[in-house]
Amino acid sequence: MQIWIDADGCPAAIKALVFRASKRLDIPVYVVANRNQYVPPATLVTLICVDQEPDAADQYIISHTSPNDLVITSDIPLAASVVDKQALAISPRGEVYTADNVKGHLATRNLMQGLRDSGLVSGGPAKLSTADHQKFAAALDRSLTKLRKGRDMTGS
Repeated sequence: MQIWIDADGCPAAIKALVFRASKRLDIPVYVVANRNQYVPPATLVTLICVDQEPDAADQYIISHTSPNDLVITSDIPLAASVVDKQALAISPRGEVYTADNVKGHLATRNLMQGLRDSGLVSGGPAKLSTADHQKFAAALDRSLTKLRKGRDMTGS
């Protein structure tokens, strides 16, 4: 089990929660970005800088994610791709994407993108709140517990 962070759009406070969980549970974290990012001086956290091409970080994460990994991303198409690989994904707002719900989230995202493109809807998501941070922390804890139990049952 490993944790992947789609880092270019991930808030620093969310990354900090992941770094603390990594240290506490001895789980490697890969921070994938197309520009330099802060990572703590820890042996479990690795920064991977990819090309400046659109979706380069997403493609890197998709190609390196394994079943039972956890991906932190606000990118729903990326979440759908890693869920297809039997990994879990969590948004910085604490939404857990699974095989049961990611297609619905992707359809809603595509609908909203179409409405934005046609000028019927404007604006983006609100700034992350304290409640969002708490929801993310709870989702992270639940997801890591689930993945660790699954790993213990499979013996890997």
